[in-house]
Amino acid sequence: MAMAAGGGKGGVKSDINITPLVDVVLVLLIIFMVITPMLQRGKNVTLPKAMKVDPESKTDPIIVSVTPDKLIYIESDKFDDEGFQAELQKKLIADPSKKILLKGDQSLTFDDVRKVMNLAQKAGAKAIALGVEEEKGAK
Repeated sequence: MAMAAGGGKGGVKSDINITPLVDVVLVLLIIFMVITPMLQRGKNVTLPKAMKVDPESKTDPIIVSVTPDKLIYIESDKFDDEGFQAELQKKLIADPSKKILLKGDQSLTFDDVRKVMNLAQKAGAKAIALGVEEEKGAK
């Protein structure tokens, strides 16, 4: 028969049980891994880098994305030129104060982005913000 050294029966155990902590941390990790991709709006594009970036506005903009293959998306819905202009016009008529954030891939030429800006202007957009990524190390 073996006896526990240093105490009698039913004493307080000073061992730490970390199993519940690990379980909770793993569940939170899985939740964040699933939710994080859903937080990004619009299509996934590689934004051009900029040294100085204006602070983000607090309003919820209309996200317009232009992919490397020159496809135009509003949020995650793909449109051709005429469909894009009509859909954007509908959104702007519903809320004329809505801002537009244009996310163009860095591989696009200025002419490709300008074409989308012209279409947005014809749809009634008053101002368009261009989406950029701040360079690391820039203040």
